[in-house]
Amino acid sequence: MSKGKQKIADWERQNSRALAVRTLEQVKNGAYSNLQLNQIIKDSQLDQRDVNLLTTLVYGVIQHRLTLEYWLQPFTNGKADSFVQELLLVSIFQMQYLDKVPNHAIFDEAIQIAKRRGHDGIRKYVTGVLHAIDRQGFPTMDAIKDPVERLSIEASIPVWIIQQLKQEVGFKKTQSIAMSLNQAPRQTVRVNRAVTDAKTAIASLEEEGFVVSPSLVSADALVVEYGHVASSKAALDGLVTVQDEAATLMVPNLQLQPNAYVLDAAAAPGGKTTQIATYLDSKQGGRVEALDIHPHKVRLIQENAQRLHVDAQIVAQQLDARNVAERFTDASFDAILVDAPCSGFGLMRRKPEIRYEKQYQDSQNLHKIQLAILEAVAPKLKPQGRLVYGTCTIFEIENDAVVQAFLSKHPDFELVKTKGALASETQISGQTELTQQIYPDDYGSDGFFIATLRKKQ
Repeated sequence: MSKGKQKIADWERQNSRALAVRTLEQVKNGAYSNLQLNQIIKDSQLDQRDVNLLTTLVYGVIQHRLTLEYWLQPFTNGKADSFVQELLLVSIFQMQYLDKVPNHAIFDEAIQIAKRRGHDGIRKYVTGVLHAIDRQGFPTMDAIKDPVERLSIEASIPVWIIQQLKQEVGFKKTQSIAMSLNQAPRQTVRVNRAVTDAKTAIASLEEEGFVVSPSLVSADALVVEYGHVASSKAALDGLVTVQDEAATLMVPNLQLQPNAYVLDAAAAPGGKTTQIATYLDSKQGGRVEALDIHPHKVRLIQENAQRLHVDAQIVAQQLDARNVAERFTDASFDAILVDAPCSGFGLMRRKPEIRYEKQYQDSQNLHKIQLAILEAVAPKLKPQGRLVYGTCTIFEIENDAVVQAFLSKHPDFELVKTKGALASETQISGQTELTQQIYPDDYGSDGFFIATLRKKQ
């Protein structure tokens, strides 16, 4: 089957497990899990309960893939065809992680899918493997003597990530980070202070049936449970917007005045742009220039600005941040925000396939791009202005190493203390006392790094 759109039989459209196998095949072949899953759901004939099961199966298998493959390997020797491999992984996931599905139901469903998608030989093979697992049980991890390799299998995190984290933060912290990444991500929103306050936003969400609690990370964020908050009336009306808690910490460090002229150098989809706009008053000249390299993402910024009722303060335009000299004069901005393109390793809880798709070389390449953006935007900042740099990753090469490389060439800038998470006056485990490195295990948020720079003259 090609990497493009697969032909799905009518019977599969009504079968969440069969659709999970299809989705996982495509993700393994390079598709983005969220986009592929959304398309499969759109093309399916599933009710909401089965959509929930499909989603659980897809993300569960992706999240625990290395563990599941370790358990499966003795029974297949790694020789199963692509769809058969994914079918067996879906079955094992249900056996190990879903309490309410009995083994006989899991086996019957898998055998039927094997028969209908394959042939009688595949049916017999799947039947034999599942019954062997049922008789013998799964292999324990006691045989894995190397602690790094064992943690890799237990947490389903590639060995190189474990090794890199161990080098940067020590093995104990690495264990804590790794085991936290398979917890379910929380739903969090930012209160849109341009139109409401936290008390009103909480009341609105609770009226819709959500359970809401204040964030321990950010005064602007709320943790929301039960239901899909992005489609809530509160979100559609612009009272709140979906945003991770840690991501809301960048903008307050700009220390904006209502009349500030601000640059958001890599702005899409506009979460931080619209947060910046809540501090600005367009009648006093307050404005944020929001840049993105892709035209469709510029439109996304504009749509979010309109939904959140802050479009009067925002000018969104297509421009590579490394080329700001083409459009803006030196010393023209009061503040600059660089939410830099990054590897996204801080998002592994929310986007589990990141752990398998990327290598350390990606972070090394991004270091150069991140530094180039800082180099390009720095001359555009006024004296005494603030430049806040951030990433949603956890490796030093994209974080402190970028900041230190920039400062070594720019003595006219200095690092000032970043105001971090509410629950901690000082950072928990980052590299310096001035920057803020939040790891996924610290508060259950995304991993995020923030540094605040001030131009001296």
